[in-house]
Amino acid sequence: MFKLIKQENNARRGEFITPHGTIQTPAFMNVATCGAIKGAVSALDLKDIKCQVQLCNTYHLHLRPGDDKVRELGGLHKFTRWDGPILTDSGGFQVFSLAKLRNIKEEGVYFNSHIDGHKIFMGPEESMRIQSNLGSTIAMAFDECVENPSPLEYTKQSVQRTTRWLKRCAAEINRLNSLETTLNKEQMLFGINQGGTYKDLRINHMKEIATLNLDGYAIGGLAVGEPTEVMYETIEAVEPYAPRDKIRYLMGVGTPANILEAVARGIDLFDCVMPSRNARHGQVFTWEGIRNLNNAKYELDDKPIDESCQCPACRNFSRAYVRHLLKSGEMLGMRLAVLHNLYFYNNLTEIIRNELDKGTFTQFYKSCVNTLATRI
Repeated sequence: MFKLIKQENNARRGEFITPHGTIQTPAFMNVATCGAIKGAVSALDLKDIKCQVQLCNTYHLHLRPGDDKVRELGGLHKFTRWDGPILTDSGGFQVFSLAKLRNIKEEGVYFNSHIDGHKIFMGPEESMRIQSNLGSTIAMAFDECVENPSPLEYTKQSVQRTTRWLKRCAAEINRLNSLETTLNKEQMLFGINQGGTYKDLRINHMKEIATLNLDGYAIGGLAVGEPTEVMYETIEAVEPYAPRDKIRYLMGVGTPANILEAVARGIDLFDCVMPSRNARHGQVFTWEGIRNLNNAKYELDDKPIDESCQCPACRNFSRAYVRHLLKSGEMLGMRLAVLHNLYFYNNLTEIIRNELDKGTFTQFYKSCVNTLATRI
């Protein structure tokens, strides 16, 4: 399923073969939380901005419109009109970040909906059944994401529970995939490495879950408040113990510079709401650095957002126009900025792949990582 084509130091160039198409890695997944990217961007737009994978949110789709309704409509592929790979998260992160009232038990988590407060239960089996109803290409295991920092003893117990939950997820997805009525009988399962910022817990957990021979392995519970250098150190500690022949996914990360740093440390797959969220507030990523279109200096600037960019926004509109739309609260302004940022991320990972193919990634990484993190 994952083919490692070549490696430059720890950076990896690969292909991940799925029932809905092959993903060239490293790759960025575009986050369509409720089946669409915030900023009026549809699945049909994703083809124009070099997207390979769409990520949808299990928790939100379970609450609205309901995974049973999505199933009745033929699953996420038919519902959203995206015909490539779709990854659904397990709902675990949202349970722990959005639910103000929650009660964690061995069987799962009892919590109240953040929409209307009604009581919900979600455990490993429920998460797998919801994701099976959604018909996604890749299902994520149900896990507990602890805050950073968290007490050592609690984090240790949480990791052990996450491992038990993972085994239940694997058993349930195998059962669901064997049923005649299942939408996607080839649905894949990724396990999630947890352990906070405790390197020994992280390493031991990765060693343990690596024995389960899953379709892929994610590193979760990072980029949730810890210093960036601690995140990089955690990746460096875990990477040697992640199966070499499986795809590696760093959840919820991050900036263009974060992606370069993580690729250099052996990560293959990324997702983050940052490019679309920041774009809606006028912050755009360029090869010159991070630009804030709300600044007055762009009021009469007739240049594109990024002069070297070929996204739909940069091919047609100026910084001044996009700034005007954003200042006026026009949805088109948000749409154009989101299209630009997502194109930038997808183009960045394409260039990374090309540099790895040529054996020049390290030189490329050193030449631009600091610039990409600079605020103009």
